[in-house]
Amino acid sequence: MKISSVLLLLAGVLAGGAASYGWFAHQAASTAAESQPAERKILYYRNPMGQPDTSLVPKKDSMGMDYIPVYADEVNAQPKERKVLYYRNPMGQPDTSPVPKKDSMGMDYIPVYADDAPAEKGLVSIDASRRQNLGVVSVAVTSAQLSRQIRAVGMFAVDERRQYTITSKLDGWVDKLYVNATGQMVKAGQPLFELYSPELIVAQQEYRIARQTQPNAAADKLSPAGLGGAALTRLRYWDIPEGAIRRLASGGDVKRTLPLTVPTNGIVLTKNITQGMKFSAGDALYQIADLSQLWLLVEVFEQDLAAVKVGQEVQVKVNAYPAETFTGKLAFIYPTMNAETRTVQVRIELDNQQGRLKPGMYAEAQLQVPVSTTSQLVVPESALIDSGHRQVVLIDKGNGKYVPRTVQVLARGAVERGERQIAVSGVSAGEKVVTQANFLIDSESNLQAAFSSMGGE
Repeated sequence: MKISSVLLLLAGVLAGGAASYGWFAHQAASTAAESQPAERKILYYRNPMGQPDTSLVPKKDSMGMDYIPVYADEVNAQPKERKVLYYRNPMGQPDTSPVPKKDSMGMDYIPVYADDAPAEKGLVSIDASRRQNLGVVSVAVTSAQLSRQIRAVGMFAVDERRQYTITSKLDGWVDKLYVNATGQMVKAGQPLFELYSPELIVAQQEYRIARQTQPNAAADKLSPAGLGGAALTRLRYWDIPEGAIRRLASGGDVKRTLPLTVPTNGIVLTKNITQGMKFSAGDALYQIADLSQLWLLVEVFEQDLAAVKVGQEVQVKVNAYPAETFTGKLAFIYPTMNAETRTVQVRIELDNQQGRLKPGMYAEAQLQVPVSTTSQLVVPESALIDSGHRQVVLIDKGNGKYVPRTVQVLARGAVERGERQIAVSGVSAGEKVVTQANFLIDSESNLQAAFSSMGGE
């Protein structure tokens, strides 16, 4: 009995141990299964050098490097992959690439992502270092009344109203010549030469005799039909000075010669007589001109004619005095046009008291004429990007952001401080426009807009 009881007890213990062992083994297996990570799901294999190509199966690239597996849990844990639109030049040059590449200096092209696309069409963002490298300069839009400059070239000429031809009204000889050189300056009343003429002597004698026979009669009371009246008339017709006539009336001797005097101050332009020569009545003996005022005759083009008005002040420059500017006044616009050059001649009058300007000198006339009667919004001409069918300026939004804006050119002004100013519509006073590197920025803006529209499709 005792032996059987012991055997039964031993069998029970062994059975219970076996059951306990099975339970512990199951628990251990369950724990091991829970602690072992689940198998990771591979979505695809990517290029080890970052090139935008993938593979569904393991492979090697051209250099023998294994493609890197991309797991499902990594994709879920990582943010959504950004879509690359294109790669742009790192130095801002207007060239792009659909795949990664390097420029001539070995710098990587910069990716432009779809989520970086600007909210405003054509907006370009440029960091500070690139702005410095490109030399971006912006100026503010201002309000001003533009004027433009009309330039015309021409030649100085003698004032036609100040030219004189010296002639004699009777035949005679040059008894003594006082003014004997072309270019000589003469003054009003100065004798040119001594005139000898038998007719002049006879007329003096007749007048002297008539005065002696009528000593108390005034010169104007002499009968024109009489000897004295006829002689006096001839003397006056011949422009004999009144002083010489009074001397004869007071009993003075008959002069063999009488001086022919200068009627005005001026310069002898031509001299057609010499000492002792004989001349006839009406011969041109001298040409004298007063050069204290000159004419500048310039040619104005047809398209500028409407802006030219009589009375305008004109600035004149001559090659002889390049550092000086002379001031004249527009006095006359000639009524005819040169059909070959499509120009109209304009007369400008200038003071020449010092005699520095000479007839025959070439000169350039500059007229400032207003473009409009009111102030307009103006920008430098360098800010305008004009392709022929598109006129654009780049607006500086600040913080390196630039956006193109279509404008319309209203007028073009004169060159000021080395650059022409233009009036435009489509901008506001105080806005800043780019004047340097704007073509590069505009090119990048156009590329971004083009790729953005492609991505939207």
